[in-house]
Amino acid sequence: MRNASLDLSNYFPYLINRVGMALVERFTRDALQAPKLSIALWRVLAVTANNEGVRQIDLVRLTSIEVSTVSRLVTRLVQLGLMARSRSMTSNREVIVKLTPKGKALFQELSPFAFELQKVATRGIARKDLAIAKRVLSQMYENLQPS
Repeated sequence: MRNASLDLSNYFPYLINRVGMALVERFTRDALQAPKLSIALWRVLAVTANNEGVRQIDLVRLTSIEVSTVSRLVTRLVQLGLMARSRSMTSNREVIVKLTPKGKALFQELSPFAFELQKVATRGIARKDLAIAKRVLSQMYENLQPS
């Protein structure tokens, strides 16, 4: 086999990771540092804010975070008073999570930073190109899921 050259500047995984890391670093610095949240805690908080009364197991799919890690993150958010857990009314084995008033308030406080960062990151990119990029990234994610 011939030595293949890998030009990172033209390699999707590298480009995606590079953008992702820049977004995480900036969002952490500008928004998450003061409330002492990690990006993973933010992701669980944001998904729960948009899916009130979500099953804890569904957070795994919605956040792309492993089951055991989601469990630890939910425990941490409960300890911080940002989230509450309860048993499902339909199944004793299912745990339902929702934001507390404090969690909702923090989400509302941090959301403008998220929207502003997205605006900065996408500056100069046409709306139709952004729609294509979202569609392509979603398809790439689906392609990488186990069959």
